[in-house]
Amino acid sequence: MPFSLATWNINSVRLRAGLVEHFLKSEAPDVLCLQETKCPNDQFPEKTFKALGYEHIAIHGQKGYHGVATFSKRPFEDIVRQDFCEVGDARHLSVRIDIDGKKVRIHNLYVPAGGDEPDPEINPKFAHKLAFVEEMRRMRAGGEPGVSALLCGDLNIAPYETDVWSHKQLLKIVSHTPVETEGLIRAMNEGEWVDLMRRHIPMEEKIFTWWSYRAKDWAASNRGRRLDHVWGSADLADKLAHVTVHTDARGWEKPSDHVPVVARFDL
Repeated sequence: MPFSLATWNINSVRLRAGLVEHFLKSEAPDVLCLQETKCPNDQFPEKTFKALGYEHIAIHGQKGYHGVATFSKRPFEDIVRQDFCEVGDARHLSVRIDIDGKKVRIHNLYVPAGGDEPDPEINPKFAHKLAFVEEMRRMRAGGEPGVSALLCGDLNIAPYETDVWSHKQLLKIVSHTPVETEGLIRAMNEGEWVDLMRRHIPMEEKIFTWWSYRAKDWAASNRGRRLDHVWGSADLADKLAHVTVHTDARGWEKPSDHVPVVARFDL
């Protein structure tokens, strides 16, 4: 039984609804998780996506900032919206679906970017990010008896040396500082999650999912980072067939600075 999950920080779903529509038509994932939708729930463009067969849409949005949404061809058995750090941000959404008798919990996350200064004493945005990652340590791949799990989204951290264009030059840059990378890896290991992108793509191979808007020619400079992730419980990791990073999407008209990642499974 084939099953596919896509994750994409869309950087405004209303502004880029056409890009999402194009992606759904061309890739047709069973589930799509969007981050940074920047849209209140009552203004989400659901009709556009339901017309493509994604009749089940869960939304956790807010005006102008953050926001996550999950589209599915299959109905939701349960929907949870968690308020990380109790600050009222729309940064988490999880759904449970049934795939021909196999129950799967899917977490959709948008971790805070953390600002520019990697010092929690002077930068409250960075302190918030570290607190968020600390809270992620309580998320367990086996937290629901009899239910497999996937965790995906813009985690805003590139944990490994080959997840950035230059490990040495980015060690003091937010998203690749040791306190962030160690914290994310600790959350992954303690939660018994498997990094599915690195399960499929060798560690020595660079992976990027984000390129700054500030680059005059993002493709030529290729100064990217892997900020977007897909994790899974061990049983799903064993069923992983392929992972695709759709780098071409960064070159689409008026693109997001992130590109979609698709994980395909043979269940």
